[in-house]
Amino acid sequence: MSSTTALRSLNIENINPHVREAQYGVRGELAQRSEKYRAQLKKGHPPTPPEDTLPFDQVISANIGNPQQLDQKPITFFRQVLSLVEYPPLLENEEVLRNGLGYKQDVIDRAKWLLSEVKSVGAYSASQGAPAIRESVARYIEKRDGYPSDPATIFLSAGASSGVNTLMNVICSSPETGILVPIPQYPLYTATLAVLNARLVPYYLEESRAWGTNLQTIKESYQKAKSEGTDVRAIVVINPGNPTGATLTAEDVRGVLDFATEQKLVILADEVYQTNVFVGSFTSFKKGLRDLQKETPGKYENLEVASLNSISKGMVGECGHRGGYFELTGFDPEVAAQIYKFVSIMLCPPVIGQCLVEMQVNPPKEGDPSYPLYKEEYDAIAQGLQARANALYKEFEKMEGVECQSPQGSMYLFPTIHLPIKAIEAAKQQNRKPDNFYCSRLLDATGICVVPGSDFGQKEGTLHFRTTFLAPGTEWVGKITEFHKGFMDEFRG
Repeated sequence: MSSTTALRSLNIENINPHVREAQYGVRGELAQRSEKYRAQLKKGHPPTPPEDTLPFDQVISANIGNPQQLDQKPITFFRQVLSLVEYPPLLENEEVLRNGLGYKQDVIDRAKWLLSEVKSVGAYSASQGAPAIRESVARYIEKRDGYPSDPATIFLSAGASSGVNTLMNVICSSPETGILVPIPQYPLYTATLAVLNARLVPYYLEESRAWGTNLQTIKESYQKAKSEGTDVRAIVVINPGNPTGATLTAEDVRGVLDFATEQKLVILADEVYQTNVFVGSFTSFKKGLRDLQKETPGKYENLEVASLNSISKGMVGECGHRGGYFELTGFDPEVAAQIYKFVSIMLCPPVIGQCLVEMQVNPPKEGDPSYPLYKEEYDAIAQGLQARANALYKEFEKMEGVECQSPQGSMYLFPTIHLPIKAIEAAKQQNRKPDNFYCSRLLDATGICVVPGSDFGQKEGTLHFRTTFLAPGTEWVGKITEFHKGFMDEFRG
């Protein structure tokens, strides 16, 4: 019983039980502890009693894809344009901007155009997002996929997470509603289902196939859920994967599209890492659908696909500005109208984030004054991410009892860890799952915060953790290797 039950209206027993039950491990107990350590380090040494001196001098937040917290530099073009739309009086003296501050003319022109469309980034926009920005998104999608895109089907959002929340609120109509979700998965989906009091229908990805989808596994999960009375309405696909980093092949995409057509399922295509691809190439579900519709007219006409993207990932990394979009394909107009009503309750997505979406999908092009620097910065970020991913992967290969798929994309690696029996027993004594115990000890010893695989879901009898490869340098990677050796020696049979 809560100690405050008699003192306040709200206590832990009488709040919405579905909120209480929801779990979001990416920012869970270990992440919160890491922030306490960060605050302690900021106060300096010696520590204030009763705090003890920490065995590390910095916290590495490898638990979340937050690029700029880990020193990824913003793209100059984006931030220069933002500075002008945030404070338009700067545009009153273009000569100073060009000659004194080094702003290129296309920066000035883009800021003027954006202001002409949104009037002020401090004003509300249309609930669906500024029309001109949605037109830019549509042109980007057309160029990417080779098929038309209608701005009327595009909704700007406060990051992709907001779009997921919108769509799942509309889809989940009863406690019997179920959504197929890949395991391992980004905890946003399970947490949102818990809050909506809807059912998770898990389907396991195949680690032996570079974390690819297995259509037979999906079908079995679907049939099992149906037999238990679940009204399965949708399937989530994260491509490239989070936490796995896997990129689906065009054949995998087609397989899911075929299955969704057969069972009349909505596809929620989480494609926020579409530019973070190291191996192979990205195929959007929108393109996969249009290809099938072209090959077999009529068969796929009513398949519903909602595709999501974000400014938080890729080489943009503007997580804090909260911008993204989703596109509806094949949706009933009356359902789209209800989605519009839902987003209008929150008035509009952040307008500054909308401006960043516009620049993400419409960056400087070859021949533009800002293009050389933009390309240099973009390529350096991309190359740096891949180099750090490979360095981390090589270290994992050296570590006893660790297996890891080679980096394919996104911002993460998801290695398997085989822990000694004594470590598993020690975890039980602390009422922790074994992978959580390992990650907890790693944080306390090194200041490196990663996420236990159990927070994403994993096959019974397997243990993993997810780490980003966003942190600069490689020294922190060596700390993981050193910790792991000590941990294995400590608990060796």
